[in-house]
Amino acid sequence: MSKILIVEDEDIIRSALKRLLERHSFEVSEAASVDDALSHLKSNHYNLVISDLRLPKAPGTDLIKLAEDTPVLIMTSYASMRSAVDAMKQGAVDYIAKPFDHDEMLETVNRILAQHQPEQPAASVIEEAEAASTDAGTMGMIGHSPLMQVVYQRIRKVAPTEATVLVQGESGTGKELVAKAIHNYSRRKGEPMISVNCAAIPETLIESELFGYEKGAFTGANTNRSGLVEAADGGTLFLDEIGELPLEAQARLLRVLQEGEIRRIGSVQSKKVNVRLVAATHRNLKKLSSEGEFRLDLYYRLNVMEIALPALRDRGEDILEIAEFLLGEACKRMDRPNLRFSKHASDAIMQHDWPGNVRELENAIERGVILAEGNLIHSDDMGVVPEITHLTRMPPQVQSALPSVGMTPQSQRSAARNDGTKAPEDLSLEDYFQHFVLEHQDQMSETELAQRLGISRKCLWERRQRLGIPRKKAASKKSG
Repeated sequence: MSKILIVEDEDIIRSALKRLLERHSFEVSEAASVDDALSHLKSNHYNLVISDLRLPKAPGTDLIKLAEDTPVLIMTSYASMRSAVDAMKQGAVDYIAKPFDHDEMLETVNRILAQHQPEQPAASVIEEAEAASTDAGTMGMIGHSPLMQVVYQRIRKVAPTEATVLVQGESGTGKELVAKAIHNYSRRKGEPMISVNCAAIPETLIESELFGYEKGAFTGANTNRSGLVEAADGGTLFLDEIGELPLEAQARLLRVLQEGEIRRIGSVQSKKVNVRLVAATHRNLKKLSSEGEFRLDLYYRLNVMEIALPALRDRGEDILEIAEFLLGEACKRMDRPNLRFSKHASDAIMQHDWPGNVRELENAIERGVILAEGNLIHSDDMGVVPEITHLTRMPPQVQSALPSVGMTPQSQRSAARNDGTKAPEDLSLEDYFQHFVLEHQDQMSETELAQRLGISRKCLWERRQRLGIPRKKAASKKSG
């Protein structure tokens, strides 16, 4: 974890910058003057110093020499070229004008740290690589893509703390797996982890389910009942799809985070709870807050540490690695050993967009295991075929079979037809199949056609029958 020293005499700016950097996994110390900063530098090693130019008694540029080998980033509200040039001449690594944009500050900090990262011994690099390769297995997740390495790193850093975590990602990306990894890597791993899908509980019941109720609190409350927050006492509470939580329940949850206590519905007594919260959502909570659908103060309480899960389509070779694992699991469940993907099935898996992410992939593979004949699973067994609207992801030979050959995907999408026929974007899969077969059956055998389409010969024959496309008869040879 990189250590950063902020030197700023204005408390509000210093605190805001500290929170920003800590939310992005930096360890931050504060100082209000050059003298104060010097005492920090004598007792600690820092990877970066961020200092205001105008400080009491001495300017921030004095730290350039005092910090020795530590890079110094100068901030100033006096956004003039002269002060920038002076700071750079004295040895500042970079310059940023106040008020700065958060993204701009983070981009500058990350760039400076990357440029001034000390070279590691070869043994240390090997150890880190080995650790990274085992992260996926020990965290219960699959994949070694760069995007997932960032996720593993975030989990390793935040899990041992008590910080609240917000996991963001599309539906089906594995947000609950991240929550479990955080729990298992934390000091609470021996305590319960309670998982709640906020979208699955009716709005009228969500408060009583989460916070419990007292006897007589409402019709049907015949006994006292503890809620799921109490059940997670000492452990971790995972709230999936927290964006679906009603505003009343949000207010109660905020009290849990702020005061560490709950009050059951119908009770006048509060009870202390010690719960670590991990929340997940596929929605933009900040946007919901601006629309009045989510409490802004709760959003800030949740967003102490954010972990963004990548969509399956963005994970490169991870897709096949996950598919092979899911295939093995499905074969065990259905007692279908020795099944494997055909090459064209593997290609189709890589080309498909997977809007439902891992959940959709798992369902497709399960279907393939059920329908497969022999030892090979074909793309049509899984119901996975390249979609006509994703031309940039399709193999060149498939693109060449489309109408308007030579047009770019953009020009195809924008092309307007005035003759009543469909534009390429509007072609159904049946239209595409029919066009491809009629266009190429004179030059290709049935096996080649099936391979190019990523389906089996049997499926090709069945689709011919369904769409009424006869096979091209070979010309009879005249006897000489």
